[in-house]
Amino acid sequence: MVRVLTILTYLVCTLGFSQNEQLFNDATTFYNQGEYTKAANNYLKILENGEHSAELYFNLGNTYYKLNKIAPSIYYYEKALLLKPNDSDIKNNLAYAQNMTLDAIEPLPQTAISKLYKKFITYLSFDQWAYVAVGFMMLFVCCYIAFYYFTFSSQKRIAFICSLIFLLSTVLAVIVAYLQFSNFQSEQPAIVFSEEVGIKSEPNDRSQAIFNLHAGTKVNVLEQLNDWKKIEISDGTTGWIPAEDIKILKDF
Repeated sequence: MVRVLTILTYLVCTLGFSQNEQLFNDATTFYNQGEYTKAANNYLKILENGEHSAELYFNLGNTYYKLNKIAPSIYYYEKALLLKPNDSDIKNNLAYAQNMTLDAIEPLPQTAISKLYKKFITYLSFDQWAYVAVGFMMLFVCCYIAFYYFTFSSQKRIAFICSLIFLLSTVLAVIVAYLQFSNFQSEQPAIVFSEEVGIKSEPNDRSQAIFNLHAGTKVNVLEQLNDWKKIEISDGTTGWIPAEDIKILKDF
């Protein structure tokens, strides 16, 4: 019985993979033929089937950019960047899409040390940093074993020094992975999808609109109250927006 269930599970997974691969190939064909709506529909079907990847989100971003739908384009580029934070193609295309938004928001100034720190820890995603830590740990173990098997003192010295370097590198990678994960958990980025929305001083329709945002602007969600979300934009300004007017990026 267990063997039969295993075989059935394998067949279902194989069938799902084949279906997604066909949808992806068809979507690429539609895109190359300029049928961007059909391409987007196929990519979205793959998402509905439960497959998520940076490449899929990147292609969706490109497709919506061709359709001149800036908010969905930025939304999917940003999702792709969450999975591949150092991909130059994603960053370049995202920059092109952001240039078409209406809101010009000056971010809060950062010190050189703060910029360097952020660039370093965001060079890889937290799971990629974890893989790096595992790799360094394996190298540490190899050097540690080699230390006992080497005969000459010079070889032992080199193995010992290398093992210390790899151990320290492992600890550093684990710390960076933890910091990245903490940032990932604490931040809740979202994209504005309404063409124009007034950001309120309080979470109700009666309160005054303190500023307006437009489609494609990235915000960070701080808290939620009923159907309203408190957001912060890159210059540090906060306000309340109807939840239906934004889409959360980390809804994988």
